Amino acid sequence: MTSAPLAARLTDVAGPLFFPVTAYGPDGAVDPDVFRAHVRKGIDAGAAAVFACCGTGEFHALAPDEFRTVVRAAVEEAAGQVPVVAGAGYGTALAVQYAKIAEEAGADGLLAMPPYLVVAGQEGLLAHYAALAAATSLETIVYQRDNVLFTPETVVALARTPGIIGLKDGHGDLDRMQRIVSAVRTALPGEDFLYFNGLPTAELTGLAYRGIGVTLYSSAVFAFAPDIALAFYRALESGDDGLVNALLDHFYRPLVELRDKGRGYAVSLVKAAVRLEGLEVGPVRTPLTEPPAAHVEELAAIIAAGRALLEKHAGDVR
Repeated sequence: MTSAPLAARLTDVAGPLFFPVTAYGPDGAVDPDVFRAHVRKGIDAGAAAVFACCGTGEFHALAPDEFRTVVRAAVEEAAGQVPVVAGAGYGTALAVQYAKIAEEAGADGLLAMPPYLVVAGQEGLLAHYAALAAATSLETIVYQRDNVLFTPETVVALARTPGIIGLKDGHGDLDRMQRIVSAVRTALPGEDFLYFNGLPTAELTGLAYRGIGVTLYSSAVFAFAPDIALAFYRALESGDDGLVNALLDHFYRPLVELRDKGRGYAVSLVKAAVRLEGLEVGPVRTPLTEPPAAHVEELAAIIAAGRALLEKHAGDVR
C-alpha cells in the first residue's frame, strides 16, 4: 500500500472508479483466482480505484471469511497501483467487524453501506457512522441510499467527524445534493470533502451531477466494458459532447431501460455482462436471480452498439 491518504488519492483521479463483481466457482464458493483476473483487467484498463465487496460485488451475500478473502485478493492484485476500498455494512456491531476485517486485509478505505433494515433518525445515523469511522484507521466514505437519507446539517456533522472523507449519493435528489454541498462548503470552507455520484449506471446522470460539482462516480459498466466506460469518462472530462451524447442515447439509456426490467439487475445484469466478455465469474447468489436469455441477448446487442459507436467516433476524428 502507498502511504498517501485515500482522500488525496481520490481527489485527482484519471479514470472511472471500478466496482468489480465477486467471482464464484462451479461449486458456488468464492473463486479468488478469477476475481484477481477481473481486478487485474480493470486496473490495466485504467481504473482509478477498486471498490471491492460493495453493491456490485454482492457484499450482502458474503460471509466474513469470504469477505476477507476477496478484499485481500483485491489488495494483493492492486499492489498499491490504485487504492482499494472495501464495503462495510449492516448494524453497527457487524459493520465494525467487517471494517476491522478490511483493515486487516490491507484495504485503503471503507465504503459504509446502509444499516440493515431499520429506518433511523439523523442522530442515530450520525452515531452509527461515527462509530464505524472510529473503529479503524481507514478513511470512510458514507453511502446515502435506500433507508439512509441525510439532511445537509447531518452531512456537515459527518464531514466534521474524524475519519469520514466523503459522501456517495445513491438517491439522486439533486436539490438535496446541492444543499448538502452548499452547507458543507459554508460550514467548512476549504475542507476537501469528497462527493460521489453513486446511482446505478451513474454515467446517465453524470452531466447533471457535474453541474453541482460532483465529478467522481462509480461505474458498473467499467466492470464489463472498460473501453466504453473509459471513453465516456474521457469525453466527459474533455467536453466531447458529441461522443457523450451518442453514448448516452445509444448505449447508456438502453442499458438503463434494460436494467429496469428486472429486480436486482444493477448486479445480476452486470455479472451477466462480465460473463459475456469471456470471464466466468459465476452467477449471482440468492436472493438475486439471473436475467433470462432474452435479456442477455439484448444486453449483448447494447454492448455491441456501444463499441460500434466508439469505432465510428475513432474514424470520424482521424
